[in-house]
This record gives sequence, C-alpha cells and structure tokens, in this order.
Amino acid sequence: MTDPNFAYWHSATFNNDGTKVIFTDEWGGGSGARCRVTDEPSWGADAIFDIVDGKLKFRSYYKLPVPQTNQENCVAHNGSLVPVPGRDIMVQAWYQGGVSVFDFTDSANPQEIAYFDRGPVSDSSLLLGGFWSAYYYNGHVYGSEIARGFDAFTLTPSEHLDQAEIDAAATATFDRFNTQQQPRVTWPASFPLVRAYYAQALRTGTLKKATADNVRKFVDRAERFTDGPQKNAAVAQLRAVSHQLDTSVGAQATLAKALNDLADALSLKA
Repeated sequence: MTDPNFAYWHSATFNNDGTKVIFTDEWGGGSGARCRVTDEPSWGADAIFDIVDGKLKFRSYYKLPVPQTNQENCVAHNGSLVPVPGRDIMVQAWYQGGVSVFDFTDSANPQEIAYFDRGPVSDSSLLLGGFWSAYYYNGHVYGSEIARGFDAFTLTPSEHLDQAEIDAAATATFDRFNTQQQPRVTWPASFPLVRAYYAQALRTGTLKKATADNVRKFVDRAERFTDGPQKNAAVAQLRAVSHQLDTSVGAQATLAKALNDLADALSLKA
C-alpha cells in the first residue's frame, strides 16, 4: 500500500480481530507544528484500512479534530487499543496536541470520544514537548510527556462511552504488556462484560423498553444472588433473560451470548 499523503510511515496498529489496521504518519518527525488549521487533515494523521480478502482497503483518515497552535509540535504518534469489548477504540499521543481517544468501529467514520490537552509548553515559541506515547494498561492510560513528566489517566463516562464499557475494558488484564507486540485481548465472563454489551445494545436503539428493563433487573438480581447460597438462582436468572432477546439482531445476540457465558462460568463455580 502507498499513500501520497504520507510523509513517514511510522507505525501500524491492528484492531483486536485483525480486520482493520491503522497506519500513522509522523510528518515532520515530531518536532514541527503539524496540526494547525492550515495543515491538511490527511497529513500527519492516521490512515484507517479494512483488511478484505487479504488486501488493504482504504476507508478514512483520522486527525485531531481541534487545530493546534504554531507553538505546539503536533503530529500522530504512539498509541494502543483501549480494550472496550465490541468496539474498536484507540488512544494515541499527539505530542503537544495531547492525548486523543477515538472510535474506529465504523472505519469510514472515526470519531474522537475523549481527550486530554495540557496546551503549549510556551505561548511565544515552539519548544519540543508533549506526549510521545499514550498506552492503555490494566484499566488506565499512561502517557509519557517529553517536557512535563509522566501522566496516568482514568477514562470517564460520557455520551460516547458508558461506565460499564470502561469497567469491562479493565477486566482484560496482562501481567506484562508490550504495546508493540499487540497481543490479542480476551475478556473473562463477568457482570461488567454483560453490562457493557447491554449498554451497546441500548445505544443501537433495538431493545424494546420492557426487554431492556427486564435485562437490567435480572442481571442486578443475579449479581446479588452470587454473593449468597442462591448461585443456582443467579444462573437461572441469566439464562431466563437471555431468552427474551432477539438473537437475529447483532447487538442482542452478542448480549445473549455474554449472559449465557456468564451463566456457564457461575455454574462451574457452584
């Protein structure tokens, strides 16, 4: 694959199931102001490709949605996946552009869903600084800021990201983690995972209100039952509500599987 908009093919990040890849263009090598309003949005950006029958198919570019100043070195740089189940989300460093979290589940329409921007090191001159990297690890994002130290971040819920999705991402843990190795992420069966898929099913607008209310009620009750002698009742609650879902609808089928996987896991512990 070649791209005339790319100055420097810096890195590549696959999504978790290997159906997409993001290439990063570090135009200017990280020392220049490359996120100004006068800079093309396809320069110094990410190029997002789908992998179709073993071939790369270009879908879109992603660049910081807010222009930066002439005093801020800014360009796409190091990042990693944020392991929200059911979605393709990446956190990425942009030098003095800060840290950007964006959703590329729809690879043709990536969208920023969270950010952190400390602003320029200097208001009067361009000095080297900003985030060299931003990596997700076991529930937090860690950023190495060239001029101003090391930061640890916690994701916060918003209209774009539910607390249940944040909690489920934190269940995908590693004893040791090298971002560049891009290990495949798996999520253990859990109540946070069920609630994450529930939030996503709600977001699609395909769940009827009565069904949505029942899922929430049955899952809450099942979680309470797991703390006492009623573990079998918890399993029954999860299986019963899974049967109320329309598995011909993708998001509901995913939720139903998560409910039954959790029921299976609880049965093994009984």
